[in-house]
Amino acid sequence: MPSLSCVATNCIHNKNNCCCLSNIKVDGAGAHTSEKTCCRNFAEHHGHSNASEHPCACLSIDCRAVDCAYNEDCICGADRVDICGHDARNCSQTECATFDAKERR
Repeated sequence: MPSLSCVATNCIHNKNNCCCLSNIKVDGAGAHTSEKTCCRNFAEHHGHSNASEHPCACLSIDCRAVDCAYNEDCICGADRVDICGHDARNCSQTECATFDAKERR
């Protein structure tokens, strides 16, 4: 399982730059750059508390960015994953900064 750093601090699941979920979903089926990916689990924090207050340093990542070099049958195989989106208000304003496009052969 990859370790995760998440700077989407407006997300209800974020606590201390970690995610309180044990599994997240990264979208980006047609992505060729990190900007075309997003964290599908992002939910804007509106003053409510997290469903879980326990951040997960390592978690499972279901990845739909099939052109990412770390994608192994829709599971992320990177050792470390960085989710960006510091001022995000919705999931489309987040991205997987770890995305690395597969080399075209």
